[in-house]
Amino acid sequence: MSGGFQGPRYLAAFGPKRVPHCFTDVLILGGGLAGLRAALAIDPRLQVTIVTKADLRLSSSQWAQGGIAGVVDPEDRFDNHVADTLAAGGGLCHPDVVTEVVHEAPARIGELIAWGTNFDARDGSLELGREGGHSHHRIVHALGDATGREVMRAVIERAKGRDNLEFWPETFTIDLLTDEGVCRGALVWNRGHGKTLVWARKTILATGGAGQIYRESTNPDGTSGDGMALAWRAGARLRDMEFMQFHPTVLYIAGGSRSLITEAIRGAGAHLVDKDGRRFMPEFDARAELAPRDVVSRCITEVMQRTHHANVYLDLAHLDAETVRSRFPGMARTCAEFGLDLTRDRIPVRPGAHYMIGGVAVDREGRTSLPGLFAAGEVTSSGLHGANRLASNSLLEGLVYGARSGAVATAEALATGDDFRVPRLSQPRGAAAGEPLDLEDIRNSLRSLMWRSVGVERSGMALTEAAETVEGWCRYVLPRQFADPRGWQLQNMLEVARLMIQAASTRRETRGVHVRSDYPAPNDDWRVHLAWERGGGGAIREPLPPEAGH
Repeated sequence: MSGGFQGPRYLAAFGPKRVPHCFTDVLILGGGLAGLRAALAIDPRLQVTIVTKADLRLSSSQWAQGGIAGVVDPEDRFDNHVADTLAAGGGLCHPDVVTEVVHEAPARIGELIAWGTNFDARDGSLELGREGGHSHHRIVHALGDATGREVMRAVIERAKGRDNLEFWPETFTIDLLTDEGVCRGALVWNRGHGKTLVWARKTILATGGAGQIYRESTNPDGTSGDGMALAWRAGARLRDMEFMQFHPTVLYIAGGSRSLITEAIRGAGAHLVDKDGRRFMPEFDARAELAPRDVVSRCITEVMQRTHHANVYLDLAHLDAETVRSRFPGMARTCAEFGLDLTRDRIPVRPGAHYMIGGVAVDREGRTSLPGLFAAGEVTSSGLHGANRLASNSLLEGLVYGARSGAVATAEALATGDDFRVPRLSQPRGAAAGEPLDLEDIRNSLRSLMWRSVGVERSGMALTEAAETVEGWCRYVLPRQFADPRGWQLQNMLEVARLMIQAASTRRETRGVHVRSDYPAPNDDWRVHLAWERGGGGAIREPLPPEAGH
């Protein structure tokens, strides 16, 4: 960070003679779809340790509603899926990456079916949905609107059957361990054993996104950017941190969790209406409700400002009620808990932080800039999504890059001999903590600030003020030595938030999900990635690969 306070390299004190040690071949941090797919790609001869912050059934992958995009309909073409992804990406996708991932999709979907995933079917064929930005019906889904739950059920069952996989649930990863510029494993913590040094030949980071940095978010509590923060402290390059995707339709009811309302509802024909019941999307975009997410979120925000109303509404009353209930049973149940009938009542919605497009920069095989460290899934910036992710490409990315990173980590680990030598790494104990901090107050203040100043629409003035505020929090929170995940998680959120703020301040244009009210148009001078490295002098302008040019 340029000009900012640099926090400690390691958040917690440890020493090789004070902390237990564990040795494994491959360490995987994160137990969502990307992490488990990586685990399943690893040679059974290698011992794999999978560390998850919560229970396996609580990853963000479980929450995915819409489905997985893939060309499985004979009427569809790979070129169509590629073109849709590039169009949504705002000129920052890497076409070679998009092409490879799209072509791999049918095989990855077929793999899930072979592993027992029960995708929705009709008359013996997969039932395909359509979502915003897609030119064809190509979304495979399960249980109507609970694809993630069914996919993860099948993948977890398969992973549990592998003898070489060891699971460490309810375990928080504090930091990556590095020695002589190489990732050697991680320092982890759980209530049963306290801190443990886990040494590994290769480490795969699959910790998910950062949606909980925002007050309004579709993400579960654990998605606080921890993986990005620990990769940053270890020296890995991060990229595209200004690009947080906001889902346009999040259930907005006081007292209720911010439940995502799947884009497939709009794909099925739902209308967006304002507080007076007037449909508004056709006036903004010829694709109406099927415009990409960044467009719809921006339009909803403008309508909310114009009508001085806290939300807009989804209207499904014109659709067949029986079809709606059978296609979206989970959403119907959620609405019913608040006395709303999905088939008849207008459903209050507004945008919410949904998917972190930026993250740890990886190559086409999941390698990061830090030797020994791979990454897959939402924690990464792979070049697939550009400046705006196309709907239902996220689970697909996790599958593809999980498989690739697992395969390459296997090859490299098998070529590396066992090394039970412990490097002379330590973090001395810090000074006394001083006055106790109200961590929840700081966390809530941060989330509210990010929503106001780094949300769907940003401005230079608001970003400058946000940077000053977060920098002040960093100065007295980051040096603290905390004893449990509440403090470490807040430190991670602050690290990631100020990176996001600095990236959003630096990019002086509007592109994809990054909307600057003071720079309302895209500018080809900014058709580059903004990358960041700890201790660097500011943003690194990373050009797109040659094939990405017009």
